[in-house]
Amino acid sequence: MLTSRRRLLKSLLSLAAISASPLIARASTQWPNKPIRLIVPAAPGGSLDILSRTVAKELTAGLNQTVIVENMPGGGSNIAFGYIAKAAPDGYTLLVGWDSLAINPALYPTLPYKLDQFAPISLAITAPQVLVVGPKLPVKNLKTFIEVARRDPNGLSMANAGNGSPGHLAAALLETKAEIKFNNIPYKGGAPAVADLLAGHVDALMVTLAAALPHIESGRLTALGVSSMKRSTGAPNIPTIAEAGLAGYELNSWQGFLAPAGTPNDIIRLLNKEIVASLNDPEIKKKLIADGFEVVASSPKVLSDYLASSTPKWAKLVKDSGAKVD
Repeated sequence: MLTSRRRLLKSLLSLAAISASPLIARASTQWPNKPIRLIVPAAPGGSLDILSRTVAKELTAGLNQTVIVENMPGGGSNIAFGYIAKAAPDGYTLLVGWDSLAINPALYPTLPYKLDQFAPISLAITAPQVLVVGPKLPVKNLKTFIEVARRDPNGLSMANAGNGSPGHLAAALLETKAEIKFNNIPYKGGAPAVADLLAGHVDALMVTLAAALPHIESGRLTALGVSSMKRSTGAPNIPTIAEAGLAGYELNSWQGFLAPAGTPNDIIRLLNKEIVASLNDPEIKKKLIADGFEVVASSPKVLSDYLASSTPKWAKLVKDSGAKVD
């Protein structure tokens, strides 16, 4: 039913586009004429993967062309970022990016990309990080967690979705605010980090809420707080870290879609139109909110401005927190 509605909407929008813009109409007949690859800089099962597969299904229907999700984890997301930076700007290789794109310039001495090698398509969602513990550390609130961390001479093991991930920086900020120290344990995405937390291999995890929410709801993981200023719409029972006792703590993350720089503007506009339509579909939006996301669905300029403004903020946090690549 949803796919049929999307196809009908696509047909109506295409008719409008023909009369409004010959260039866009011409682009829509020439592109896409082969499958589109959507590169995800993390392992399957995490928040980036959830967003990617949700949107890819709708894009496949809207563009009448297969959109393939391809996971490319590792290197603090730099493997995927470098790959996209060097990809042909033809609209057939796209990136689901996140904060690491703006964090890594301050964290790594050398990078396989520069920010001007990407063309923003749409800011898709914002999402908090969530501090969760598993069976290895059965604490129930942030205050007790901090007390336990201060008593541990070796430092609690704190997992994250990779060096330079929002969770890495969120944990570093927690160290600074609470005057504690963790052993940083980076993974190639949120899903393997969650799996090891469930298995009792690490003490705690800071990860995008969507990656941990099913296990929080099942009772297998305990959420101690979300990193955002306000509680998540999709998980209103989880307090913010500031509410839980660490006043002034705030960090929010984003995810969005980008293409290699030089991708034709007509293709960027068509992609933006389809992605925004997908994200604003009531059923899709409801699902994403339930997964722990806040849906934004923006213009390319909004994502461009967001990258420009967030990069120096992340750089300051890296410097102030002393976050390092292990």
